[in-house]
Amino acid sequence: MSAAAKSPAPGAPPGRGALRRNLPPARRFLAGRKRALVRLGGWSLLESAQTFLGGYCLAQALDRGFLAGQTGTGLLWLAVAAASILGAGPPMRGVFTQLAELTEPLRDALVRRAVRQALRRAVTDPARTDDRADTGAVSRLTHQTEIVRDSFAGLVLTVRAFVFNAVGALIGLLALAPELLLVVLPPLVLGIALFLATLLPMASAQRAFLDADEAVAEGVGAVSGGHRDLVACGAQAGAAERTGRLIDAAERTSRVLARWAALRTVALGVAGQLPVLLLLVTTPWLLRQGVTTGALAGALTYLLQALLPALHSMMTALGAAGTRLLVVVDRFQDATAAPVPPKDPNPDPVAEAGTPRGRRPSRTAPAVEVRAVTHAYGPDSPPVLEHLHLTVRRGEHIAVVGPSGIGKSTLAGVVSGLVAPDSGTVLLGGEPLTGATAQDLADRRVLIPQQAYVFTGSVRDNLLHLRPDVTSRELTHAIGVLGAEPLVHRLGGPDAVLDPRGLSHGERQLLALCRAYLSSAPLVLLDEATCHLDPAAEARAERAFAERAFTDGARARDGALIVVAHRLSSARRADRVLVLDGTTPRFGTHEELLTSSALYRDLFGHWQHTPPPAGS
Repeated sequence: MSAAAKSPAPGAPPGRGALRRNLPPARRFLAGRKRALVRLGGWSLLESAQTFLGGYCLAQALDRGFLAGQTGTGLLWLAVAAASILGAGPPMRGVFTQLAELTEPLRDALVRRAVRQALRRAVTDPARTDDRADTGAVSRLTHQTEIVRDSFAGLVLTVRAFVFNAVGALIGLLALAPELLLVVLPPLVLGIALFLATLLPMASAQRAFLDADEAVAEGVGAVSGGHRDLVACGAQAGAAERTGRLIDAAERTSRVLARWAALRTVALGVAGQLPVLLLLVTTPWLLRQGVTTGALAGALTYLLQALLPALHSMMTALGAAGTRLLVVVDRFQDATAAPVPPKDPNPDPVAEAGTPRGRRPSRTAPAVEVRAVTHAYGPDSPPVLEHLHLTVRRGEHIAVVGPSGIGKSTLAGVVSGLVAPDSGTVLLGGEPLTGATAQDLADRRVLIPQQAYVFTGSVRDNLLHLRPDVTSRELTHAIGVLGAEPLVHRLGGPDAVLDPRGLSHGERQLLALCRAYLSSAPLVLLDEATCHLDPAAEARAERAFAERAFTDGARARDGALIVVAHRLSSARRADRVLVLDGTTPRFGTHEELLTSSALYRDLFGHWQHTPPPAGS
């Protein structure tokens, strides 16, 4: 997410705008949990009774007991105070029980929202769904959801404690001597007002700090993931400069945040220390007004033991956890708002039916056309693919071979639409990939990489991931034609729960192949997707895809199969073979390439004399 995307609207304070955006969903969330709030208030009211009794009983123990020479009466009042302290255990347990009824649903809702955001981003920007994780989405799903839960729980606890302790303490002060309120309330209200005035600016500073922190994480992650490419392209200086700017910005935002934290400390001092000081200074005047010694001791008890600690905790929570909570929740709100593409006022009926760009796919166009494609991984690096032309006919089985790092996987990425070439055009079924949506691409091709993806869920969920409407007959056929029956049987059948950690690399690949076989996409790209299978299983899989039948009865002549070859046998089974050698690619049958390509002859000899891997 760019910095511009995270910035608030011009002219509006970021903290105030975040408050306006998040108040309605906050009200809806709390309105749906009124019973938990009522129970929480009830338990907290019992706790405030203990606060009231603490100061009041001490005052009575002094005035009516010890200072009046009635030791027994004084001890009795102290026993009542002690009993109230011991009785605070059950109310506190009730408070924490109701707190869980508020915090856990909030966390679950945010996790669901973070998952929806990540999935939406993967659909709208498929080129980023590679081995490098979207660190912003991961941060929201893990670190930031925990920030929200912990901050919300701490905020509820501290605000609740201050409110009900303040109720008990202020009622106690009023019961002891109304004059005490004249001394205590003014500095208390002044300090709270000063503190509240810093909340929104501090929220803005907290938001800027989190934005800068996430930008540093994403920038460093990108540099770490691509350090070999950066070195190969000679781009270390530029990457270091960009990362340095991100770190400098994070440092500036942390300093601003620290200044607002200092102002918060001043407000805390006014509200937390000035009432005690004024109470001590005005003691002679209070005594002249008839305030007793016990009442003064009780007032100090209310201030030092209940009101001021609760005030300190609340200010700390609101100033740190509160602003952090507001900012992080607002970031979830921002990420949820996905841009809606403008609707065409004159929609094409064919395009509305799902055909890319509104044109019906040609029944005579080749399955794949690569026209003058050039692609490099940096402005100073040599092209991996240079002015490449390739035509794959419908129903054709193609193998791609070449040395490691020559560009075979890059070609698979370009043909599948996951990698945008620097120049040139790629067409699938006569339709260019430029402007195709993620759904368009999914309807036209399926790519299985070397690292097969499986997830926790049932075997059926994994196999039907690309096409949920598969019939039981089609599922059984796919499992059988690819030779996956023993694996599915060992796992407990299609409805058994699958644990990816218990699968070998070959088993993962076999399940991914079944999933691709069941998809409705006519073009299949296998990028070393069978490298962990034994040669017999690999041959069976490639034959199955070459003869793959669709639900409408059409055979693979409507699409094509492109295999990035891991073994020579894959090239021997293909109709034609593309040899990438970094200079002049060669394309032809196996027999033709043995005559025309020295590299292919070398690869052929190498593969013939290489023993099969252990366990094959």
